[in-house]
Order: sequence, then C-alpha cells, then structure tokens
Amino acid sequence: MTRLNWSEVAPEGAKALFGVHHYVTKASSLPEALIHLVFLRVSQINGCAHCIDLHSRDLLKTMSVDKLMLVPVWREASHLFSDQERAALAWAEEVTLVSETHASDEAYAAAAAAFAPKELVDLTITIAAMNAFNRLGAPFRLPVAAKT
Repeated sequence: MTRLNWSEVAPEGAKALFGVHHYVTKASSLPEALIHLVFLRVSQINGCAHCIDLHSRDLLKTMSVDKLMLVPVWREASHLFSDQERAALAWAEEVTLVSETHASDEAYAAAAAAFAPKELVDLTITIAAMNAFNRLGAPFRLPVAAKT
C-alpha cells in the first residue's frame, strides 16, 4: 500500500524538522562520521528501513564494510570502535529507549565523561532529530535506494 509523502503533505513541518537536521549536520560540534553513526544506530533500533539504507550509504564513504556490519552488535565488537564512538552509541541507545532506560545517571555520567558539554547537547539533539525522522520514515514507509 502506498502511503503519504509526509514532507509534501506538511511542507512547513518538514522545513522545521530539516532545520534541526541542518543544525546537526552543518553547525554542531560533532564530526560528520559520528553523526551518521548515531543516525544509523538510532534508525536500526527504530526499524526505519529508509534511514538505515541512507545512513549506511553515508557511512560507507568513511567506514569499512566490516565495521559497518557490526554496528548493531558494537558492544561485542567494541575494539573496532573508538572510545567516543562507543560512548555515542551507548548514549544513542539510552536516549532512543528512554521509556525503558529513563536516561539513567550512570549512562549520563558515561556520556558526559566522553563529551564536552556542548558536544553532549549536540549529540542528544542529533539523537532526538533522528528519532523524529524515524517516526515519520517508518510509518509512512519512505522508500529505500537499495535494489535487489
């Protein structure tokens, strides 16, 4: 079943959301590769095929296929990820699953130890933005670029 194109139906809403995306990707204090890594992990948790496809392709420009394939199990392959990547992935999971984790003090302390205050806020905005995009992409079944 074809679903609505949310950005065409609500262009002002799309403009607002893409404004946050622009901040995250162009003006935040985070490296681009880290942003896409967080975008991918959040999208994997939320099951947004469009965003998984898109951000996997973005990451392939800077990351090996071997490492990319292990993002869902990064804890088991932690040696492939930098300290900051591990901290970002853990915080991404904590914030994305906030109804379960309640953003625990332990998780916050670990993230705060790995990121400067502005970086931590930018990281959390990045996670929030991707969660918002996933909550539009998955229900409206945005298409993927992948071909059979």
